[in-house]
Amino acid sequence: MPFKANADRRQRIPKQKHKVTNSLGALLRSWGEYGASLRQRGSSTVWFSGDAVASWRAKPRATQGGQRIASALAILAALTLRTVLRLALRQTEGLIGSILRLIGLDLAVPDHSTLSRRAETLDTPGPQTNTSSEPVHLLVDSAGLKLCGAGEWLLEKHGTKTRRSWRKPHIGVDAGTGQVLASLLTSHGADDGAQVGPLLDQVANPIASFTSDGAHDQDAIVTSVAERHPEAAIIVPPRSNAVPSEMAGTAPMQRDRHLQHIAEHGRMAWQKASGCNKRVRAETAMARHKQVTGDGPRSRTGERRAAEVAVAAYALNRTLELGRPNSVRVA
Repeated sequence: MPFKANADRRQRIPKQKHKVTNSLGALLRSWGEYGASLRQRGSSTVWFSGDAVASWRAKPRATQGGQRIASALAILAALTLRTVLRLALRQTEGLIGSILRLIGLDLAVPDHSTLSRRAETLDTPGPQTNTSSEPVHLLVDSAGLKLCGAGEWLLEKHGTKTRRSWRKPHIGVDAGTGQVLASLLTSHGADDGAQVGPLLDQVANPIASFTSDGAHDQDAIVTSVAERHPEAAIIVPPRSNAVPSEMAGTAPMQRDRHLQHIAEHGRMAWQKASGCNKRVRAETAMARHKQVTGDGPRSRTGERRAAEVAVAAYALNRTLELGRPNSVRVA
């Protein structure tokens, strides 16, 4: 039966229409404004402010040991370029040296061994860039980064079965701005629910709602969110075999109200009413994160890998500040 045979009787779903506005809510004059911001993301222009030049050299240490030549700011700048450009440590050293020579600055260049060593103890600035005190809607997601093991082609071609090692980055994204407010890296066997507490501790703003996927449908997550933000709404899709709690009849919890709404109106209606579909923005942010870092980290130790993930989140927020469309549905 051809696909077009029942076209006239098939249910028609109208296609959604959107318009792109800027951060102030006004309609963009043209797509050229947004296109210019995207081109600015790929610009290789590097400039040093006066504060950066003054803070490039490390402060004299008052304790025993050798004097450091580069400050934490210099190490962060080098590691940021390394993460965005996917360079090795020696290539990063050469890039920093060439930039300083082209600009004409007489500043010390941290070598590759210094970058590797300092990355393990680097106090990476938090990825949070939202300076307002307004409550945020936090979206949490996790993914996998491959460390080693045979690739998919080798497995399909020769049937090779070797042990593969993974690491899981966890991120918390602001639903309004798309910025990464919290990030951490764990082993592949770590429970997603156990990472909610450390993620919440990285967010300084009060949280209005916590949204994630069904893997976070746990009592421990409810406890972690309630301890830090008692007024926050927890929007997590219940499992297919979920049952109400014992107190559902007298003092229903948020999860009990979600189950009641699903039973009365269906899961799709609950997702639309609760705003659960917004968690796709966290999945988009994770995809952007993996585009920057690649399929796997380049560092060898756990502390340096965690610093690499934090630097990647910092770089994503900086590029997001250059331009981001605000898509609004109009039909």
